[in-house]
Amino acid sequence: MTVIAWQKLEGAAIAVASVASLVIGFGQAWWWPLALFLAFDVSAAGYTAGPRIGAAVYNAGHSYVGPVAAAAVFAATGAEAWIIVATSWAFHVGVDRALGYGLKHSDDFQHTHLGWIGKRPLDADAAQ
Repeated sequence: MTVIAWQKLEGAAIAVASVASLVIGFGQAWWWPLALFLAFDVSAAGYTAGPRIGAAVYNAGHSYVGPVAAAAVFAATGAEAWIIVATSWAFHVGVDRALGYGLKHSDDFQHTHLGWIGKRPLDADAAQ
């Protein structure tokens, strides 16, 4: 199994664990991660400022740092909305990673740490 395949499997496992913890551990509805799924893609709007800034903003919204921070706020406050956000956000990142949508390189939206999304540009080999 390749490293990329392991990372995709890891993303799928985190997505499943996120929903399971939301439902079993916190007694919340299973549909929250689905209802909030696209909200976390707002970070892609950073690409309106160009690929370098876009990649930084997108990566900030698609790393596990955000869900961990939201879980920490939940732990500190007990406000259940934060655990819904944290687990839904982790679900989103996990699903993205499982599907091959990884963290972005600054040269092209389709160039991720998991490889190229879709059809590779002709000069993709030179960029790696």
